[in-house]
Amino acid sequence: MSRSKDRGPDFVRQFEGVQTLDGLLELAGSPCDTAEVLERMREARADGGSSSDVIPTLFAEEPRFKDPELARRLYQNLLGLWDLVQEGKAVRLEADEGPRPPRPKRERLQPPAPFHPGEPSSEFVEAAWRYLEDDDKARTRLMHAYENRQDGLLGALDAAGLTDEGYGVARHLLFELHAMLELGWPPGLTAADAAALDRDSDAPPAPDTLQAYVTEALFEAEHDEEHPLAPEELAQVRTLVRRGLAALWRARKGR
Repeated sequence: MSRSKDRGPDFVRQFEGVQTLDGLLELAGSPCDTAEVLERMREARADGGSSSDVIPTLFAEEPRFKDPELARRLYQNLLGLWDLVQEGKAVRLEADEGPRPPRPKRERLQPPAPFHPGEPSSEFVEAAWRYLEDDDKARTRLMHAYENRQDGLLGALDAAGLTDEGYGVARHLLFELHAMLELGWPPGLTAADAAALDRDSDAPPAPDTLQAYVTEALFEAEHDEEHPLAPEELAQVRTLVRRGLAALWRARKGR
């Protein structure tokens, strides 16, 4: 059993078996199972490649784990499997006899506690953002609710004359705000007034915590390394998102 020289004394390159690696790959969001990983590694070895050529191709994006131990086990198993391939050793993929090691369990993510009937705190906004980032199923469900319920608002946004980058920023930011309100206000939201994007309202503004989230997100969009928003469009996006947020806040049921 070899140890990696660059990952610390506790990092042991060891393939623990098909069931364990399959479970870790699933937790990491990889579409591959152990059999496909093994095939890719054998092809890379035949082409003179290295483990660093293969492993990044197993994931659509950088895998994230809430528990660093699971991340460590994933890479221990992947590099252990690579070592077996490099040494030309047989890798058994069929089920083994006897008891199996426990398969890693996916941690069940919990949504943030609702702020209803009050207003969202900064802690709620942070927790809601992290929940949307980490729970793919919840994000998809909330995206469908946003697109179906706020199609009028999205139509008005589409007609605002933004560039693709500006429209993408505004649309995604309004989705996040809509999702936060759905998570924090259990009665739900009605369709927001699409005409609200054309004018300012005399109604009370949305909570400061949500407006601060908008400010931070637009600051990041302004300084994006690949597609920064131009100052003129940034001002237009800021106005549209601010008006859209106010409309969504007024769309809460039973407020």
